[in-house]
Amino acid sequence: MFVKDLKTEFYQLLIGKRILVIVNYDIDAICASKILQSLFKYDNMLYSIVPVMGISGMKRAFHENKEDLKYVLLVNCGGCIDILQCLGPEPDVIIFICDSHRPYDVCNIYNEVQVRILGEPDNPEGIPKYETIFVDSEDEDDDEDEDVDSSYEDNAAGTEKLDRVQCIEQRLVKRRQRREWEQNSKKIMFEYTQFSYYASSSALTIFELAWRLSKDSVDLLWWAIVGVTEQFLLGKIESSAYTLVTDIIQSHVSRLNNKATDQAIQTSVKINFENDLHLALYRHWSVLDSLKYSIYPACKLKLWTYKGEKVMHELLVDMGLPLVQAKQTFSAMELVLRKEFHDKMESFAEKYRLTDVSFVSFVLKYGYRNNYAAADYVYSMLAILESVQVDRTPETCFLQSMDALSRSNREILDGGIDICKKLLSAIFKQVQSSLEMHAVHSAGSFLYFIMQEEISFFTCPYGLIMLARFLLRGHVAISRNRRAQELPLVAVAPIDLSRGFSLLVGIPPVCEASKNFFGEAFEQAARHSGSTISKDCFETSVIQIRHSDCTKFLDALTVLLA
Repeated sequence: MFVKDLKTEFYQLLIGKRILVIVNYDIDAICASKILQSLFKYDNMLYSIVPVMGISGMKRAFHENKEDLKYVLLVNCGGCIDILQCLGPEPDVIIFICDSHRPYDVCNIYNEVQVRILGEPDNPEGIPKYETIFVDSEDEDDDEDEDVDSSYEDNAAGTEKLDRVQCIEQRLVKRRQRREWEQNSKKIMFEYTQFSYYASSSALTIFELAWRLSKDSVDLLWWAIVGVTEQFLLGKIESSAYTLVTDIIQSHVSRLNNKATDQAIQTSVKINFENDLHLALYRHWSVLDSLKYSIYPACKLKLWTYKGEKVMHELLVDMGLPLVQAKQTFSAMELVLRKEFHDKMESFAEKYRLTDVSFVSFVLKYGYRNNYAAADYVYSMLAILESVQVDRTPETCFLQSMDALSRSNREILDGGIDICKKLLSAIFKQVQSSLEMHAVHSAGSFLYFIMQEEISFFTCPYGLIMLARFLLRGHVAISRNRRAQELPLVAVAPIDLSRGFSLLVGIPPVCEASKNFFGEAFEQAARHSGSTISKDCFETSVIQIRHSDCTKFLDALTVLLA
């Protein structure tokens, strides 16, 4: 069931109780849990936060902490699976779900006792009606009618009170109606679940709860902004949806900025609503590197080619930006060039087909020189989250990524920015070599790319997703096939060569970037091909597969999508 009044039906219900918060490994979930931490500390509530990477981790976290537990909150996980069947909680345990993944599992939606989904349904008309997908208890007894009918038939022979022909006709009518209902139910469920997509940010949902509780602040709003920005930069939501959300956020920014009473420069905190550029980390990098390693300008100008580099230098000349200055860190450039850079970039955008190079965003300003855009936080946290090594567990990366949100941990944020520079450079080099070697192949109804060597940056889901998005847009930019922008991409990268496992992700086509149909397609392809896969990730379009099964899996996927 949906919980519309989060203040009374969710938060006030938890005051004085112990709650287990299970958080998915993504930036939006981290921001939401950071806001929750602030609220819980304010009310001295007892809570445990456990990060999980997949369904098995969620089960383990629940069973390890379920003793004397009555309330569980799932952040960006659990909404798209039958959570009661998955966790098997006691009848008195209530599970709250705050998940931006869609579509919700219908069992979660129609459970009126133990499962409570935070927020209102995004599209009530799209949710199947109860009577079209669930069988009533009376209908479940229909299977027993045959035995009853046979007894009626025996009685009819002796008493002649029941017409045998009429009894058989009724039975056939019931069977036909049941088959029609089942076929219609399968069709409805297929239409409901065939696409996976994202709805509003969980961090923004929790911030609005803080606002209704009159416990919001500039810091809490900034964390919500980072969660929303992550959805936009990673293509989880469309630009139109992002624009609508920024309008809502802007009203909160104006209210909290006006409410702030601290006017001292060294301690004041302020959020500015500004136009930003689709240039990754350009405030903390050189203009040349930011242009080259950002997905939007790189694909528009084809910067992995000699001709593309020449066009980029022409752009710099038109902007009046000397190459010596463009190679320096942005903060070391001449003051006049820094101030004019944004306007010059927009003024020459149309000439170089960079029409969407700018987007509305927010900048956090505190102290004398601390200016960070929301995108800077996203890139930094993403790099920290994906930097899992032998000596760095996923839990360590999660906690460091969460710590980067605090203004007192600026060194962690800057360290993540340095890691992200290496990540973006590695993605660009892989895209360049893959396109030059024509490593992106067509299977007719989709494109596929198989990486042969194991690279640490692409052994985690988001690293491979970023690579796949960059590679797909790069392929579309150079392809002569008019249908290229309508084709999705499947990318495969080894994650453990010794055991023979690979990570496989499905990316929707450029023309429809927010809806992904690979979740259902992967399940059917694995079933038809007999491939060994693991669907443990909360992203349905991300699976693990035996590398030896990749060929037959892709063949089955080709037949399925033909």
